Amino acid sequence: MGKLKIAIIGCGNMGLTYAKSFIAYDLVFKDDILLIEKNAEHGKFLETLNIGKIASNIDSKLREYEIIILAVKPQDFETVAPALQKVLEPHHLVFSIMAGISIDRIEKSLRHKMIVRAMPNTPAQIGMGITAYVAGKSVKMEHIRKVEKMLSTTGREIMMEEESMLDAVTALSGSGPAYFYYFVKYMIEAGKQMGIDEGMSALLVKQTMNGAYHLMNNGNKNLDDLIASVKSKGGTTEAALNVFEEKLVGESIIIALKAAEARAKELAK
Repeated sequence: MGKLKIAIIGCGNMGLTYAKSFIAYDLVFKDDILLIEKNAEHGKFLETLNIGKIASNIDSKLREYEIIILAVKPQDFETVAPALQKVLEPHHLVFSIMAGISIDRIEKSLRHKMIVRAMPNTPAQIGMGITAYVAGKSVKMEHIRKVEKMLSTTGREIMMEEESMLDAVTALSGSGPAYFYYFVKYMIEAGKQMGIDEGMSALLVKQTMNGAYHLMNNGNKNLDDLIASVKSKGGTTEAALNVFEEKLVGESIIIALKAAEARAKELAK
């Protein structure tokens, strides 16, 4: 498989992440990547990065590219769709990361069948993301290989059999980094309230999280065993975990993620 020719519509955090990753991993030549950004000021910033051609509008130039990444906000899709529909060719593979916009809706709006829909997350910015994706019925294995080649530059990827599962993925891994940051934020605050200065508290919490992740990922114990390995009868860990149980923290986490999933379903409508 040779190098790809990719156009990215919408160059916010994820669109820019893809562009940088594709260049860093030598997936495309700079002349074979097109960044379409309607915001003039942001377009000027993109030019300073020297990572591809820059355009402000969707036009016939897109016909030169084989993969078109839709990285606009979901609410902007209907504005983008008419112009994109006019320039799409049968060979184009459209790769969407718009939350809540179904393959069926994209197909109907663009009058195009070659659609892959995905849900990445922000750790993709440092090559440690995970992206779940689902392919439309007209997408062939050769296109799947190209999608996986793209996504491998930003971390790991997983193909889902049912598109409906992407709403759960959105709640779990798409939004997941925010939940992690939220918990870390309040652990650091607790350290401050116990008399540790903010910098030291942040160091203690971040390194603890980092070490705990690697122990979880590289060991052979399940999560209950890992918790038990830290907790001792009548000890400090048990005191904290007892409060979590009393306050129904575990149940609240599940309720919160289900609320995120419900919101993803609402956006699809």
